[in-house]
Amino acid sequence: MVRKTKEDAELTRQKIVDAARSVFLARGVSKSTLEHIASQANVTRGAVYWHFNNKAEIFHAIREQVFLPLIDRMDDTLAITSDNSQNPLDQIEASLCHTIHELNDNIEMREIYEIMMIKCEYVDEFALVLHQILNNCSSLIQKIEIAYERAQSQNLLASKLTPRALALDTHLFFGGLLHMWIKDADGTKFRYQAIELIKSHINLRRK
Repeated sequence: MVRKTKEDAELTRQKIVDAARSVFLARGVSKSTLEHIASQANVTRGAVYWHFNNKAEIFHAIREQVFLPLIDRMDDTLAITSDNSQNPLDQIEASLCHTIHELNDNIEMREIYEIMMIKCEYVDEFALVLHQILNNCSSLIQKIEIAYERAQSQNLLASKLTPRALALDTHLFFGGLLHMWIKDADGTKFRYQAIELIKSHINLRRK
């Protein structure tokens, strides 16, 4: 019975998260209320408060659905092979391209990125969320920097910039590309050429 109760609670929590994604997407985060989310999830407002203290916590749960898998994929894609045979620049390129492929194929991921990038104002209770996002960005930059360090040690880099500078540049390039990808709803400006843009970005670093 206890296990069943825990399973029911988790199902309710996920229903709330899914409902919040739909509400945030339709209304924008600032104009969405817990009442809107409860109604969309077909639960009471009390049920929402049982799982989440406020709207920011729900937003964080939504963001984790894409960010945690992204970190795991980067760890796998950028991993050092036992014989160190992988080209680190190829690994960085593959990691960025994989995110674009996921956005093309996964509507849930696409909706969450849209909410994070163009449907949320990071003020008031969401100021802390912005701080968390920036901390997560630092983690991503560090992973890319390590890959560039390996590329440098293998004499693969044409650029004289440091691995740190290259990692920052790649992170900012890709962040900008993602923003424009999300805004390009009809796919006529950036979406159709995103993979080629990534390859061009990495090719500028190759010897």
